[in-house]
Amino acid sequence: MTETTAFKHQLEADLARITTDLSSIASYDEATDNWEAVPDSDSQEEADINVEADATEEWNERRATVSALETEYRDIKRALAKIDNGTYGHCEVCQAEIATTRLEFKPTARTCQDHLNDEATLAL
Repeated sequence: MTETTAFKHQLEADLARITTDLSSIASYDEATDNWEAVPDSDSQEEADINVEADATEEWNERRATVSALETEYRDIKRALAKIDNGTYGHCEVCQAEIATTRLEFKPTARTCQDHLNDEATLAL
């Protein structure tokens, strides 16, 4: 695939951005290859119930953000590994080539359009 180099550059830029975003709200554990949300350094330790409720809500939002970013991080890492091993741009279900327009829209796509609904069920 001739566009692979362009996709690789885009994915590398996306990975750098995602890593920066994750690093600002989470810590990376190399042993487990996981990101863990960290508390906001600006949070205050007051006993006020409203402050505690706000802090809990912020923590839950932070964890959800980390989860979404980590999914994107893993998808990008998987796509880059596929570029390295020569399988990028091929459907994981039928091995057919994924349309360039689909990859332009979603460079981390794992399936062709015919197997789009199968993508969510593929093993991580």
